[in-house]
Amino acid sequence: MFFGHISNVDKRQYPKAIQIALDYLKNTDFNQIEVGRYPIKENLIYVQVLDLETKPKNEIYPEVHRRYLDVQYLHSGKEKMGVAPDLGTNAIEMEYDCERDIQLYKDAECESTLIMQEGNFAVFFPEDVHRPACIDGEVSQIRKVVVKIAMSELEEK
Repeated sequence: MFFGHISNVDKRQYPKAIQIALDYLKNTDFNQIEVGRYPIKENLIYVQVLDLETKPKNEIYPEVHRRYLDVQYLHSGKEKMGVAPDLGTNAIEMEYDCERDIQLYKDAECESTLIMQEGNFAVFFPEDVHRPACIDGEVSQIRKVVVKIAMSELEEK
């Protein structure tokens, strides 16, 4: 997992595919974009723009992905995110859905809390459990941008 703020990024520290995502996040006016899905590099790197309302932690299942990593960026609002290593010991809520590239757990062992402020981003790899859009103090309307990057894009080309 990586964590940072979009205004203070040394891109040299990241693989090329993540650099592409960070450039997109830094250079796009998300106030002017509709909610939806947008391709950056066909289905290998794409963006989901989401307007959500934060919820209590116990109403959100922790999730993992296998084929894509997430670069989650908080454009507006505030949220808490649960984060944990996937040690293979979490009880399964929903078996892996290959088409949606998602598996849900009932809970996450060794979960820590990440406080997301406007401009923060977090990169979650397949071994990172994450529980997004949790309430931080009070319910918040958030605009979340998630760049999905196929794991194959991290391989040397």
